Amino acid sequence: MRILLTGANGQVGWELVQRAAGRELIAFDRDGLDITDAQAVGHAFAASRPQLVINAAAYTAVDRAEQEPEQAFAVNRDGAAQLAAACAELAIPLLHISTDYVFDGTKYGPYHETDPPAPLGVYGCSKWEGEEAVRKVLPAHLIIRVSWVFGRHGRNFVRTIRRLAREQNELKVVADQRGCPTYAGDIADVLLTLADRIATDQSTAWGTYHYCGAPATTWYHFAKTIVELAGNREPLTVQAVSAITTAEYPASAPRPMNSVLGCRLIKNTFDIAPRPWQAGLETMLKTADV
Repeated sequence: MRILLTGANGQVGWELVQRAAGRELIAFDRDGLDITDAQAVGHAFAASRPQLVINAAAYTAVDRAEQEPEQAFAVNRDGAAQLAAACAELAIPLLHISTDYVFDGTKYGPYHETDPPAPLGVYGCSKWEGEEAVRKVLPAHLIIRVSWVFGRHGRNFVRTIRRLAREQNELKVVADQRGCPTYAGDIADVLLTLADRIATDQSTAWGTYHYCGAPATTWYHFAKTIVELAGNREPLTVQAVSAITTAEYPASAPRPMNSVLGCRLIKNTFDIAPRPWQAGLETMLKTADV
């Protein structure tokens, strides 16, 4: 199957490129393809003639999005719409990555695909409207909502905590937000599994699914685990990881207090189960220069 990939230099896109052996993958980073440009998208599709598209391109700067809403919506909503329209014209499917931030975090317990979205900030709103744009024009889609993504490539929480642990004596980390850290490599594996399934199964259950690491945790406990595992590999300056509240951590964008995703539907439909995020973290620390 010939796959067109956008966002090839992002966390998930980079992992997809590393795992694409044996597949015909045509990968574009942001410089190679501006998904907000309809003409550029049309030219890329005409030149590559893909049989499936994976959209891993996104504006993910949650706080900066509050000051740059036009850029966030251009990529996350309008770019998704351009790709979906191009897929519809060729009658090919789209795998589109979305986020736990489409929810407001007020629910007790995990969010399921049937729960109504209510994003709090620009980033979440732009991703939700991107989902809706895909649904509007392309029935043959799989929208995969993920959460708290970390990986070997790009900026993420693990890299930040490890850098700060080398520089500071104490780290203060939010302890009242709950979510599911998810290794980018695991997301890439899921997307390729779904692509392979689509290639051989004409009765794919199109729609929206959740996939994330397990179990749920807090940023504080995630940071403590990062420091513990990283400390087994190198000397660190940090002496303590302290818990603080969301109110004590200044941020431009509001975050959901609970963004735990329930993954029962993807397990029941595709036999894809969450992988422990600790395993992904171990893999990252072994193989990445972070």
